[in-house]
Amino acid sequence: MMAANIWQKLVADGYITEEMLEKAKAMRGQNKSGIGFNLALLGADEEDIAKQVAAFYGTEYIDLLSVEVPADALTLITRAKAEALCLFPLKRDGNSAYFAAADPLSPEVSAFVKELKFQAGITAEVGVSPESFIKLAIDQALPKEDKSQMAETLKNLGSEGMDLEVLKDAPQTEDSESVDEAPVIKMCNSLIADAVEKQASDIHIEPFEKTIKIRYRIDGSLIEQPSPPVNYKRAVTSRFKVMARLDIIEKRKPQDGRIKIKVKEKTIDLRVSTLPVVWGEKIVMRILDQSNLQLDLTKLGFEPDELSKFEKAINSPYGIMLVTGPTGSGKTTTLYSALSTINSPDVNIMTAEDPVEYNLPNINQVQINPEADLTFAGALRSFLRQDPDVIMVGEIRDQETAEISIKAALTGHLVISTLHTNDAPTTISRLADMGIQPFYIGSAVIMVVAQRLVRKICAECKKEFAYEPALLKQVGITDAEMSSIKFMKGEGCSACNNTGYRGRVAIYEIMPVDEALKKAIMQGSNATVIKETAVKGGLRTLRETALLKLKAGLTTPEEVMSVTMGE
Repeated sequence: MMAANIWQKLVADGYITEEMLEKAKAMRGQNKSGIGFNLALLGADEEDIAKQVAAFYGTEYIDLLSVEVPADALTLITRAKAEALCLFPLKRDGNSAYFAAADPLSPEVSAFVKELKFQAGITAEVGVSPESFIKLAIDQALPKEDKSQMAETLKNLGSEGMDLEVLKDAPQTEDSESVDEAPVIKMCNSLIADAVEKQASDIHIEPFEKTIKIRYRIDGSLIEQPSPPVNYKRAVTSRFKVMARLDIIEKRKPQDGRIKIKVKEKTIDLRVSTLPVVWGEKIVMRILDQSNLQLDLTKLGFEPDELSKFEKAINSPYGIMLVTGPTGSGKTTTLYSALSTINSPDVNIMTAEDPVEYNLPNINQVQINPEADLTFAGALRSFLRQDPDVIMVGEIRDQETAEISIKAALTGHLVISTLHTNDAPTTISRLADMGIQPFYIGSAVIMVVAQRLVRKICAECKKEFAYEPALLKQVGITDAEMSSIKFMKGEGCSACNNTGYRGRVAIYEIMPVDEALKKAIMQGSNATVIKETAVKGGLRTLRETALLKLKAGLTTPEEVMSVTMGE
């Protein structure tokens, strides 16, 4: 093991924190990687750390990605030994040799150097390189059998035996032969199954010159996963394109498709997007798992008083309710939950969506198709001739859609839609900017809901934690609350990928349009006046709602700051 004082020196020099060091040490038992590699997973610069290690031990730092390795050097060590020691051969000159290691003074590396001298008469020197560089070099220069490589990747993914069936595959073509070999199929199926098991929302497959990076978006954050062998880069990309019924020959243009699969009796849709990049095609797959769709309003994160106001709005016979927030803030789930709550045999609900993400029973859902001239505005016009009670518009993007939505709300229909604004009050100004007259806005809008998603502290590693008073004050905690409330934090464990967070909960800013607010809107008041009026009427801001989650021990002050920045 590397001497502990190098890590303490890195802490003292500000390269890492004590907390990062402790987490990196704890991770060794889980991923069998070195401290430097684990620190990189936690956000440190792995190259900088390796350079500091080299300087500390007075040896050379080696950038393995820019080194040409002669073939005779590769005979110095077997792949199995190289992987076990995290050691890579760089050159051989007669009875001298040079290696790169993540930990040049480990007992195992030192024993190998002595053994090489004793058995082969070769004197070896060892420099320092980042562990990820060494692993990559081993994969590229010391290849093992394809089946063994793929088995290792499948083992890392932890889904080798998971039951996955592609429900709708593409017909075979001459160009797709190479991508339908069993190892590639198994690799791609296991990748999807693993992401589903970890409850990821997206899979990112990113090709680079000497590696292919796999990342999952879990609870809003991208987390790196084990990578397949780099020589499978094109085959993996092509296989996913085949599964999504895309043109595998076309590599110069972005393409969009869908994959329908069954994992452990669960039917799952994936929206697939490809994008040409320098080293190939990047693929992003959005996972739409109907079984994970939470349609119970009581479990989304509403405070009791907020839920009461929200339910009153969605049960109104007419008017327009707007849900606002950035992409990925949970708006679709809120809309679907609202529709599911009011869905009954005596209500005709129609939706216009781009795309339709989940199928809702007994609800007429329309997929927007601009190429066929089916726009949000066009769908809305048709809806008004279909005797609707409730209309859901995926997004109000332009003046025409806004005008028809307002008209529908004023003629006896409940309209639910979304806008992209930062908070509830500025939504009113956004409609005005679209050209809607204040009188119509005040008459039609019955509620605006702004929302965000905050990460929840992992229940498996949740502990009481004493935060810095300055941080708590910064988010809005009073001195009295500091002394009376127990604040919590996740220490990081295997269940949460050592992030301390697992799962997310919504925070809401509920703004019903009462008489005072309607008057301010009709007068053409700006967002500042509208917010002041709403606050007087009882508006709880996003920051204030987030603080309730913090005080309840559900999240952290850092998460509150991050999600409600600007409040």
